[in-house]
Amino acid sequence: MGLKAGLKTRLYENSPVRRGRSSDLPGARGRALIAVAIVAALTLAGSAQQPAGTPVSFAITADPTMYVGARLIPGDGRPAIEDSAFVVRKGRIERVGRRGEFERKGVPTVLLTGKTVVPTFTNVHTHTGFQRGGTYTRANYGRETILDDLNRALFFGITAVVSQGIDPGDAALRVRAEQAANTVGGARLFLAGRGIGAPNAGPGAETYRGIAYEVMTPEAGRQAVREQAALKVDLIKIWVDDRNGRAPRLASEVSHAIIDEAHKSGLKVNAHVFYLSDVQDLTAAGIDGFAHLARDKELDDQTVREIARRGIVVMPTLATAERATHTSVPPSMAAWLDGPVRGGVPQAMIDAVKAGFAGRDEVTAAGNRERYVILQHSVAKLATAGARVALGSDTGTQDNPFGVTDHRELEMLVEAGMTPMQALVAATSTSATYIKLTDQGTLAKGRRANFIVLDANPLDDITNTRRIASVFVNGREVDRAALRARLR
Repeated sequence: MGLKAGLKTRLYENSPVRRGRSSDLPGARGRALIAVAIVAALTLAGSAQQPAGTPVSFAITADPTMYVGARLIPGDGRPAIEDSAFVVRKGRIERVGRRGEFERKGVPTVLLTGKTVVPTFTNVHTHTGFQRGGTYTRANYGRETILDDLNRALFFGITAVVSQGIDPGDAALRVRAEQAANTVGGARLFLAGRGIGAPNAGPGAETYRGIAYEVMTPEAGRQAVREQAALKVDLIKIWVDDRNGRAPRLASEVSHAIIDEAHKSGLKVNAHVFYLSDVQDLTAAGIDGFAHLARDKELDDQTVREIARRGIVVMPTLATAERATHTSVPPSMAAWLDGPVRGGVPQAMIDAVKAGFAGRDEVTAAGNRERYVILQHSVAKLATAGARVALGSDTGTQDNPFGVTDHRELEMLVEAGMTPMQALVAATSTSATYIKLTDQGTLAKGRRANFIVLDANPLDDITNTRRIASVFVNGREVDRAALRARLR
């Protein structure tokens, strides 16, 4: 790929890519990648002092390049390819197979022996823009905080996120436009804009007050959809439950009208739910995704079958609920926070996450554990039925930082009864397909070369997704060292 072609590539797809020596890649040695630094108007020299949205210089690797020796997990449920080989040309995967099945004479080769390669992740339930350091307030919301969240997601191997329904003003819309114009990087941002619910039914914290539409009639719901569609949001978010008694439930005729109006505009609708009865009603009404599971009752077998049959996407958001079952930080989370997390998260944010696991007595935690089992059983049923479970962890809510909560969610999915392979499919092909990223999420011929190189096998232990050696986007290695300096 030449210089001109490189500059045309979208920066949200090739955000900071490593500039260093070819030996920076594992095992490269004598057959290393050929790298050439680009310094142009769009790509200023990378440094920790740059503003959050400024893309750093990136390197163009040899084109094509062949990667050999890794265990490759395709991301669509097919078995892993041991001792794999794959060729990347012009940012896409040209061929995939086992080492020795094909040759590319004269093509630079990167040895990844002992590593595991998986597609980068997509998280379809996040909230950008509110967490800064140890604080979580409305005053934090804005362009720079959104960009910090997107860069942090990228650092941890997440290349696309959906911000669901609590984006006030136009800051997120502007960031999305900047990404489309190739002027800022980070994970690609998708938006639900302002969500829709009954009066006082949106998120209850003071941080979010007044953001959601408050509607009582079908026509008001339809008008809210039309206004968001005019802004070209990527989907619609609704709240339908009574929010623990503080709001009226969204009437069925209103939620049905919202779904119908959104579908007329080609938009999917995600629903925040609590009650099983709402899950059943919305399933019959044609909902596209559930941003949470029913939490009053376990999903019954008939509802599970209908969800699976209709292809409805479910985002269990276990990690945020599971936190309330503890009185102190569990060992696996402590190891995560005190280990790899330190690379991309400031200490104040880590301290805030730890505090979220503590501060409750054993009786309260035990009660929360009893209710949490409902979610685990429902996830297990959905997995057994072959339903479309997607990575959607409510990342970005208070003390749930980008990257940290996403990987924790995978652990919780497996603990609930999914296999590690099913959890990886949820984070890759299922979530990417849901938001129409049909050229990524799977490592296959013709797909974008967006992949994570791991130091250990997540099929043995799902927490190995945290052992990130490097991240590649469009075949270029993300400069995680530059991101680390910026994010800390």
